[in-house]
Amino acid sequence: MELLTELLAIWHSHRIELLVLTGLVLAYFRIHHVSKHEHVASIADTKTKDTGAMFVRTGSKDRVYGLPLVRPKTAARQKSEGPKRVTGGRKSSPHKSKGTVQEPEDYQIEPVIYYFSLGGSTTKLAEALFNQLSRFATQHTTIVKPQMHNIVDVDFDNHFVSPSEASGIQQFYMILLPTYNIDSELTTFIDSLTETHNDFRIDTAPLSGLAGYSVFGIGDKEGWPTEADGFCTQAKEVDKWMARLTGKKRAYPVSTSDVKEAEATVTTWQRGIEEVILNLSSNQGLGEGVTGSGDPVESDDSDLEGDDSDPSRPKKRKRHSPTADLEDLRGPADLETDFTTTPSSKPKEMVPTTSPTYTALTKQGYTIVGSHSGVKLCRWTKSALRGRGSCYKYSFYGIASHRCMESTPSLSCSNKCVFCWRHGTNPVSTTWRWTVDSPDLVFAGIKEGHYRKIKMMRGVPGVRAERFSEALQIRHCALSLVGEPIFYPHINALLGMLHSERISTFLVCNAQHPDQLAALSHVTQLYVSIDAATKEGLKKIDRPLHRDYWERFLRCMDILREKRDMQRTVFRLTLVKGFNIEEEVGGYADLVERARPGFIEVKGVTYCGTSTSAAAGLTMQNVPFYEEVCAFVEALDGELQRKGLGYGVAAEHAHSCCILMGERRRFEKEDGWHTLIDYESFFDCLESGREFGPEDYVGEKTPEWALYGNGGFDPRDVRVDRKGRPKEVEAERETGKVVEI
Repeated sequence: MELLTELLAIWHSHRIELLVLTGLVLAYFRIHHVSKHEHVASIADTKTKDTGAMFVRTGSKDRVYGLPLVRPKTAARQKSEGPKRVTGGRKSSPHKSKGTVQEPEDYQIEPVIYYFSLGGSTTKLAEALFNQLSRFATQHTTIVKPQMHNIVDVDFDNHFVSPSEASGIQQFYMILLPTYNIDSELTTFIDSLTETHNDFRIDTAPLSGLAGYSVFGIGDKEGWPTEADGFCTQAKEVDKWMARLTGKKRAYPVSTSDVKEAEATVTTWQRGIEEVILNLSSNQGLGEGVTGSGDPVESDDSDLEGDDSDPSRPKKRKRHSPTADLEDLRGPADLETDFTTTPSSKPKEMVPTTSPTYTALTKQGYTIVGSHSGVKLCRWTKSALRGRGSCYKYSFYGIASHRCMESTPSLSCSNKCVFCWRHGTNPVSTTWRWTVDSPDLVFAGIKEGHYRKIKMMRGVPGVRAERFSEALQIRHCALSLVGEPIFYPHINALLGMLHSERISTFLVCNAQHPDQLAALSHVTQLYVSIDAATKEGLKKIDRPLHRDYWERFLRCMDILREKRDMQRTVFRLTLVKGFNIEEEVGGYADLVERARPGFIEVKGVTYCGTSTSAAAGLTMQNVPFYEEVCAFVEALDGELQRKGLGYGVAAEHAHSCCILMGERRRFEKEDGWHTLIDYESFFDCLESGREFGPEDYVGEKTPEWALYGNGGFDPRDVRVDRKGRPKEVEAERETGKVVEI
């Protein structure tokens, strides 16, 4: 062996000289020994043979020098006739393709449980599974304690596009999903997986770093006995997309179960998963599978029915169309999508009466109008009816809280804000894909629902008769109940109906639908929620569904500036400690400079005390004290003055933990701030058909008790404690936190 190695080294060192010498010798014998041409020809013939030897003529005799045959590492691909075929494929990592075989790296497995539930049954299954896997992890050092997440509360990009990669740990995803025949956040989750797969900017298999995954589906066989009827279809849909995103790492077959047998079936599934995890943690991998293992969907290839273990069986050659070469650049294409025709299935209702969403919202006090609208009696309306204080909008803008209707034409939203009161109970989506109720139905329904709830207050002790009679005639509508009002396709028609009855409109949007915002007609006051000053902060607190959420947000800022001469515009800042209150006020000041709103409302977040808010990461520790809100406002005021933008602190409502800043040039006169609205002038301007702006319906002077530093509580009302006992209103600022019971 050493001799061969030395000969090979000599050959590589002197092969040029030897070849030149050989050529010269052959030329010499060709010229001077013509008679021996046949002998020379035979020598040349012998040289063409792949014998691993070289013949050299020395003059006295022929000598044969044996040389080792050096073969290429890989067989060269045979050149085929016709055009060159370009094929795409992944190149293996350099450290894996070198000559030596590497030992598999030791790593631990971390199970990660994802679940979704509207009724709570899947939550219980996930918790039981989490407890079992936690005990399982304590028995094996190669298993890390599991994680558990509700998909409502996770950032899809952080978990299903670029998951965490801890050194020495590989995650194993376990996904438990029910199936609903309504739009819910589960629908949004599936849409996100689809969008991730089809996004050319994202790797084809962004989850290939996972150790594996498995999906468990829960369904109702009484309602949907077969998959065609809808049994566990959403779980199977998720399994399909996960197969694509993980690069075929389905570690255990997708399991399905009737809801009545779910506990037993989950236990069986869990045992299978534990066996797979043990194999993975001992570097056995997922094992070898037959053709089609890990594929997103089932194949009807007849090869799957036979024995695929025989390597000698010839593989079926696929025929390629003339365009196949281009298609192969990105791999096999998905099913064709026809963009020229509309889908055959009819759009569903957003919140059907038989859905868990409907049950959850009605339990929270909502009246569902049609299939996608809602109305609810605000707690400040109830308080004003009893003379116990009004909403901050009364202190700032003169809204009579007992005559205000809080509603929305769209229960759906495009954000999943951490401070939302309705986590998991209202639909979320980036596009409108439901049936659309007519504006007449919505208008009549919200009024009827509001009046019905007002009439239910007639027997409540303490309700003032004069305010009760006034409440039976709506004068204000806050389109801020839940969801995204401008999402409703007929929002302008609905606004026209409200204005036709001289009902003022206060519309709140989340700065994620710039096209709809630009097309919005006149409202009495237009709010835009500003929950962060940076792209990262907005993603953290609002958790928007749109991938281009920041670009949409900035476009809305520009649109708001265009509308500032047409109507009153308001920035609505909700401060959440630990999320956005620590950010530098300079970022907020930059946004104010860009959009130039007429007013800036700064409000501390209201904690609703539900388990869903805690799951989203919100606790009482995130609720700022009123003195912290005041400090933020004063810092923002100083920054705006430094920029020379001409804003000032105008009013406050300490009980709501809310402070109002206004544009001095427009709303501060010689006698003080004029933040109130002249509603009759607004409707007169609207009905005249002429162009008008915010200055045309500026109201009277802001009352002294509402100015900043005076608390903002209406002296006509009586302040009470939690037990309904009157208490003296203190002039100094409150330092308590706001808690909604």
